[in-house]
Amino acid sequence: MVDTRDKVAYFQAITGLDDADLCTEILAAHGWDLELAVASFTGSNSSPPEPFHHPTTTTTTTIAPNANVGNSGQSQLNPNPHLPPSESTSLVAAAPNLAWKLITLPISIISGSLGLVSGAINLGFWVAGGVLSYSLGVLGVRSSRVGDSSVTAANPLVPVSGAAAEAREFVDVFEREFGGQIGTPNFVTEGFMDALQRSRRSYKLLFVYLHSPDHPDTPVFCEGTLCSEVVAAFVNENFVSWGGSIRSSEGFKMSNSLKASRFPFCAVVMAATNQRIALLQQIEGPRSPEEMITILQRVVEETAPVLVSAQLEAEERRNNMRLREEQDAAYRAALEADQARERHRREEQERLERESAEEERKRKEEEEAQERAAREAAEREAALARRREEKALSLGPEPDKGPDVTRVLVRFPAGERKERRFHSTATIQSLHDYVDSLGCINTESYSLVSNFPRTVYGPEKFSLTLKEAGLHPQASLFVELIS
Repeated sequence: MVDTRDKVAYFQAITGLDDADLCTEILAAHGWDLELAVASFTGSNSSPPEPFHHPTTTTTTTIAPNANVGNSGQSQLNPNPHLPPSESTSLVAAAPNLAWKLITLPISIISGSLGLVSGAINLGFWVAGGVLSYSLGVLGVRSSRVGDSSVTAANPLVPVSGAAAEAREFVDVFEREFGGQIGTPNFVTEGFMDALQRSRRSYKLLFVYLHSPDHPDTPVFCEGTLCSEVVAAFVNENFVSWGGSIRSSEGFKMSNSLKASRFPFCAVVMAATNQRIALLQQIEGPRSPEEMITILQRVVEETAPVLVSAQLEAEERRNNMRLREEQDAAYRAALEADQARERHRREEQERLERESAEEERKRKEEEEAQERAAREAAEREAALARRREEKALSLGPEPDKGPDVTRVLVRFPAGERKERRFHSTATIQSLHDYVDSLGCINTESYSLVSNFPRTVYGPEKFSLTLKEAGLHPQASLFVELIS
């Protein structure tokens, strides 16, 4: 069993009151029934308004988020929170266009000059009541509302799936009892908030019917008015319809939020912001089909500019969004194309730089090779010149003519001829040294050859003297290159 301190703490957490003594007094006045005390404090279980005495006229209620609630429980509308109540109310009465500003904001809709009264019903305490019911359920505490035995602690806050189940159960029961008529409203089988969102998405108003099964006027109203062909067709064409039994949790809470005082009860609402709804019209008590059509027709006609404007604005937003998406796509495509071109330009530049570097490297290598070849050629030429000089010095002076002197004629491949005298004791090597010293050929790969008979004086005969080789007293030789 939960003690009083826990209940006081829960009451403070839900209502926001800091004075524990005041919370204790409120709970004690309600017999320590936590849900009843919260409902009484928030006004959701306050005394219903006096019954209306003109059943042929439309009953209207205005509830706003910034309404000032006095001790009597009556709401005083202040459509502009930035102005004093009297000044703000006079603005609404004098300037109907202020209502459309409220729709544009959007907070609530008030169209006094058009015969519509709009207000915003705050559903915040609906959520708070659900949190309270859940908390009591965890603690094992159940309480029932005073004066309503059908709403018990066995039915706490209804989750989304539970709300949809209740809506489906209502539709099934309603069609079973009144489905044999010519026409019936197409009640959605989903929770109230989902139905409200559906109406917002379809740019229609939400027609709300709260069903009281035990009320004596309910069967006649459902069969003769709500399910008449003309009313059902009009409602199905112009509204999203949601119905709920006041025996169900969500239907009961909606009847409290909408301050339903007489049944049958119908209302026309519009989605607002921050879990608020704009109450455009409520119809209490039995009505004929003609009266229902007249009331609903006026609501549709007077709210049509708002809905059309909202639909046009939504279409414009969609078009603008689509245009922005197309522009973004075009920009991304252009950006990707620019990036591709820039990437291609960089790749081409890098390729040209690589090719230029490769050409430069090859040019430098060729220059180095040419320099190296020229240097090596110069070194070889210098070496040959030194060898020719050395070999010329090794020959000694040319001897004069005499019986021991051999005269040798050498012919070169280019047709050039050279002649010199040698001692008969000189070797074949001396002849080669003589040819080398002349510099007529740039190779050392050659042989000295004589004709008739052909004799090759190669390295194997370098040690023979001219006389031993049979070249004395004279000889004619030609240079034969060795490939």
